[in-house]
Amino acid sequence: MMPRNAVYLCLLLPLALLALARPAAAQPASAVSQCQAIAEALPNVMFARYSPGPSTPPVRIAATQEGTVRLTLLGHSTFHIETPGGISIATDYSGYHRPPRTPDVVTMNKAHSTHYTLTPGPEIKTVLHGWGEEGQPADHDVVVGDAYIRNVTTDIRSGYGAMEPDGNSIFIFEVAGLCIGHLGHLHHELDDSDYAEIGRLDVLMVPVDGGLTMGAASMVRVVERLRSAIILPMHRPGPQVARFLDLFGPGFDRRFADSPSITVSLNSLPSKPQIVVLQGM
Repeated sequence: MMPRNAVYLCLLLPLALLALARPAAAQPASAVSQCQAIAEALPNVMFARYSPGPSTPPVRIAATQEGTVRLTLLGHSTFHIETPGGISIATDYSGYHRPPRTPDVVTMNKAHSTHYTLTPGPEIKTVLHGWGEEGQPADHDVVVGDAYIRNVTTDIRSGYGAMEPDGNSIFIFEVAGLCIGHLGHLHHELDDSDYAEIGRLDVLMVPVDGGLTMGAASMVRVVERLRSAIILPMHRPGPQVARFLDLFGPGFDRRFADSPSITVSLNSLPSKPQIVVLQGM
């Protein structure tokens, strides 16, 4: 069997040859996700096939490029993602955990005020809400520099045990040939249609609080189904990280990093899933 990285490179080559140059500013993209294309080619992974309608604009494919992506845990569920092309992205941005420079893109979820702000500042050019407006689910499909960003919505708990449809978004960042996913404030296990829309994730940022989002056993099942190469715990109060790690069997490696940052490239992905606990809270 070919190594994971060799399979990815073979699958990404035709996408790269068909790619269009990315603009520097955020622009809508009718794109074929390379993460879904990879999932289609790998065994035992469901894929939501792209079916353009009669008025669908020409398909654009997010270009593949080599390089490393740097991810830094700023705190809670806010990560700073730095792309090879110099694009700065902050996830679950509330304005409290700030990256060292003004981000080009921020993503948000509204389950709690620690995951969003309605006043991010005019200096941030691309603000992506994980919740819908006027009764419509959030639907993001944009290119910013060398990053292609899309979302898959999930429901969140509301008052008196009810669920609010599409109140959370799993944001997916496709850059440097990598598929990077942030689960946001996930409140329920995913179904087959969710996994199909997500496709393959090489790097997964996962909340491990064990209750504020959802129970640890349920979250572990999501992680096992996605089977990402690198898993980064977040949203991790108290001793929850140790409890989370204990729920995984020998099919997953564990590593405690000596800093809040990790650099990742397509060629550096481990062949066995690895849970990396970054420094920080």
